[in-house]
Parts: sequence; structure tokens; C-alpha cells
Amino acid sequence: MSSNKSAYRYWDHYRNRIYSRKGGWKIGEAVYNHGYSMMDELVGEVSFFQLLLLNITGKIPSKNLADWLEGCFICLSWPDSRIWCNQMAALAGSAGTKPVAAVSAGIMASDSLLYGPGVIPHCMNFITESVDAKQQGFELKTIIEQQLNRTKTVPGYARPIAKGDERVIAMREVSKQLGFTPGTHELLAEEISDYLADTIEESINFGGYMVAFLADQGITVDELTQISALWVSAGVQACYAEAIDRPAGSYLPLRCSDVIYTGVDDRALPARE
Repeated sequence: MSSNKSAYRYWDHYRNRIYSRKGGWKIGEAVYNHGYSMMDELVGEVSFFQLLLLNITGKIPSKNLADWLEGCFICLSWPDSRIWCNQMAALAGSAGTKPVAAVSAGIMASDSLLYGPGVIPHCMNFITESVDAKQQGFELKTIIEQQLNRTKTVPGYARPIAKGDERVIAMREVSKQLGFTPGTHELLAEEISDYLADTIEESINFGGYMVAFLADQGITVDELTQISALWVSAGVQACYAEAIDRPAGSYLPLRCSDVIYTGVDDRALPARE
């Protein structure tokens, strides 16, 4: 019996109580967020992206870092319904669904281990481990070859369909405009990019650049995964807004004749006895 009490002690501590390090609403007094009164100290004083990072990390970042992250969100919200997550919203709009359902479907479609927020842990872990390895004296060639031997890929480098990444070019310019200078992770990320460009004609992609920059700003992999949960939302909404304005069923409609059957040939069914 005593062992059972010990096992349940943790859950009993939270039974019928909600504990929060984040904050909450004290009715008649204020809405608190990490010690700040939201209506008195945050509304009109901080940007949405500063609030987003406060909610996740517990700290208000500089306006420059928040603006940099906003640039990332813009880079990842293309109004192109051919993109996998945007297709969900366009189809939902064409079916006449409500915005919340359509945008939620698009955001969920962006969450994958091969693209979207799902790639962040692979990219972040690779660059942080590579920085540690180089500080221990490993040569760049060895670091990259060991990674290729393990997974055949270098997370944060290369890109399907196209070579290079215009988003990296844009965000490098944003970094300069906001007064950021490359840190340890970003410098190594660029060094790796140069090496891969010379050896296998691949270079850093947006994910690789973003995680290296933010690792230098002290953002952890768990924090970044949470920050990026909504990063395709504006593009998703654009495709929904376009589809909902058109007649139902007008997004990529098909005739029966558009479907090519490749199964077994027609065959006679046995007669019923």
C-alpha cells in the first residue's frame, strides 16, 4: 500500500489544482504573463513575435530578434497551392469549410519528419554537435564524412527540386539590416556549406541557416520547434482565401475520364446458382 501511495504522490500533488509558471487571469485584477500584466505592460509595448517568444521561453527577446523571426515566417508562407500544406487549405476552401478547420489542416500537413517543423531537431542537433566536434579538434571533412556515413544526408543542406535557397539570401540581408553578426554556429554552418558546394554541389538551405543563427542567439531545439509550429500559416490562409472565393469544387476538379484504371482486366462473374 505504501508503494502505491508513493507512486501516486506526484499526481495527487496536481489533483484538482492547476499550477502554472506562465501566468493566468486574476479576475478583477489583471492577466499575468511571466510576471507582466498583459494589458498594462505588454499590449502596445511589445510585438506579436516578442510575445510569442515570451510565452515559449519566458523571456522577452530584443525587438531585432523578434523582427528576424518574423522574416522567417514570411519566408515560409508562400501563397502557392501546389505546396503540400497549402493544398490542404485550398481543398478545404473549395469544399466550403470554415477558416479555422482549413488553416488547422494546412498546419498539421506541414508537420513532417522530412520537411516543416519536423526537420528542426535534425538540423539543430547536427550543427550543435558539429560545433562541439570542431572545438574538440575534429577536421571539417571528418565531421561531414561521419554524418554522411550515418545517414547519407547532411541535415540543413541540399534542397529538393531546386539548387540553392533564395530564402537564405533574403535572411542574410535581414541579419545585416538588423545589426547581427555571424556567431560560432552560423560561421561553421557557412563553412560546411562552402565545403559541400565544392564537393557535391549542394549548399545550406533555409532550415540549416535558421537553426545555426538561432543557436547563436541561445534558442534551444525544443523552443525552436514550438516557435515554428505556425510558420506556414500565412501561406495556408492565402490559398484558403483564394479557394473559398470560387465556386465549390473548383480546385483541381477531375472528370471520371481523368482517372486511368490500371488494375486487372474485366472478367465475367460466375452465375448465381
